[in-house]
Amino acid sequence: MVEETQIPTPIPEPPATAPAGQTPPSTANSALVQPPLPNVASSLPIPPPPLVRPPLATPILPVVPPIAPIPVPPPSVIRPLAPLPIRPPVVRPPPLPTKNGEANGSDSGSDQEGSVDPSSTLEYEITEESRIVRERHEKAMQDLLTKRRAYALAVPTNDSAVRARLRRLGEPITLFGEREMERRDRLRMIMVRLDAEGQLEKLLKAHEDEEAAAATPVEEGDEGPQSYPFYTEGLKSLLEARIEIAKYSIWRAASRLERARRRRDDPDEDLDAEMDCVLKQAGDFTLNCSEFGDDRPLSGCSFSNDGKLLATSAWSGSIKLWSMPQVSKVATLKGHTERATDVAFSPINNHLATASADRTAKLWNAEGTASFDKTWRLWDVNTGEELLLQEGHSRSVYGICFHRDGSLAASCGLDALSRVWDLRTGRSILALEGHVKPVLGISFSPNGYHLATGSEDNTCRIWDLRKKKSLYIIPAHSHLISQVKFEPQEGYFLATASYDTTAKVWSARDFKPIKTLSGHEAKVSCVDITGDGQYIATVAHDRTIKLWSCGSNGKNAMDID
Repeated sequence: MVEETQIPTPIPEPPATAPAGQTPPSTANSALVQPPLPNVASSLPIPPPPLVRPPLATPILPVVPPIAPIPVPPPSVIRPLAPLPIRPPVVRPPPLPTKNGEANGSDSGSDQEGSVDPSSTLEYEITEESRIVRERHEKAMQDLLTKRRAYALAVPTNDSAVRARLRRLGEPITLFGEREMERRDRLRMIMVRLDAEGQLEKLLKAHEDEEAAAATPVEEGDEGPQSYPFYTEGLKSLLEARIEIAKYSIWRAASRLERARRRRDDPDEDLDAEMDCVLKQAGDFTLNCSEFGDDRPLSGCSFSNDGKLLATSAWSGSIKLWSMPQVSKVATLKGHTERATDVAFSPINNHLATASADRTAKLWNAEGTASFDKTWRLWDVNTGEELLLQEGHSRSVYGICFHRDGSLAASCGLDALSRVWDLRTGRSILALEGHVKPVLGISFSPNGYHLATGSEDNTCRIWDLRKKKSLYIIPAHSHLISQVKFEPQEGYFLATASYDTTAKVWSARDFKPIKTLSGHEAKVSCVDITGDGQYIATVAHDRTIKLWSCGSNGKNAMDID
């Protein structure tokens, strides 16, 4: 609202009059004389005094809350980027020369500038870890290919031929302390190395020289190269032993098959119910007795055929006999000068065989022995004569067992390989490959076609000899398996011993665990089962013998044949 103000009217001023005795000034229009103006101020009315109005009240406006200011984001600070890694210079191979001797692409310089090979622009950076892993993988593949190539080469088996081949290749024919098998392995590796280096001409020349020497007629008085058979000639006693083994094994195999047919066709025989009963009893194994066996760790144990005696071997070199089931010492056999590694009773006559680190095997009162010299040997019990020295493993042989029929032998070794041998012909009829670490225990099943092996890879494998392959893999223990053993009567269950201080019982039907035998305080080195399946004995490095019984109170589920 605007306040009103009164604007005063201007009052014209009277003209200036000349003082007395003077003439008034003339104007432009001198013809006209302006008359004197009257006194206007006295004649005008007096204006009224201005109105004084009270001040108007200021209107009250509503209070509006202040509006919060809009926040302005602070200016973003641009962080400096990390410097890019400097790529190492890529060394490209020089261009291949053409037929004219010029480098590829030299004829068309403009085309080379305009077109770029897309494959040449792909550059990859490999970290140090990736490079190391790749080199390790390539080395493993190279070793595998080398081994395959080595076993594919034809290497002479006769030692004289091996020496002759080494001489033609310019290599020493023998080294200090080298044996025949080691010399043959050395020749094999030399041939593989020459083959890998591309020196096939040297190998072919050596082979041609051998053929030429063999084809040259021998003059009178000149001995010349001697011809030899592919197989090593054996003794006459070995031939007679193989004939006896063949006769015995045929009779045993026929009896086993006849018994299996009779039990299958007999309506009174319920094999499933019998197996269920045996497995139920096996699940009730409990610790019956514990006894200190020696002052040093125990390495092996074996029950006699009638189950009345238990033999144990120890690192002290002593062999002890214990009566069952009281586990009381009967006798101590001393003869080994080093630690005894294993002990076994014969199937008949209770003959006792022991092995030791003093490189001897002793018979106390036809068996086989295994050795760290990569061989196993067959001996005549009656005469003590060595009938057969069998090679076949590339590393030390750790265990051996015989088939129930007597025709087959199975060996296992530190080369992670198990082999099945035909004792009637002396041939290796089956090589069982599957374990990735040394095989330490092996056992035939009484059914005749199953074989169990235990290894340092903590697994137990079941092999089917009919299918010639692994039937089942048991992840048995958390440490290496030192021994495996089938129940000797029917093979209804399997026992394994391990360095995890436990022994376990497994069903032979589906190979599931039945019982864990815990009680030892150190590595369990061996396990054995009586013929009726009522007792299990374990020995360990804690120097104790533990006897486990199923608690059937003499009610056997199986009748011993």
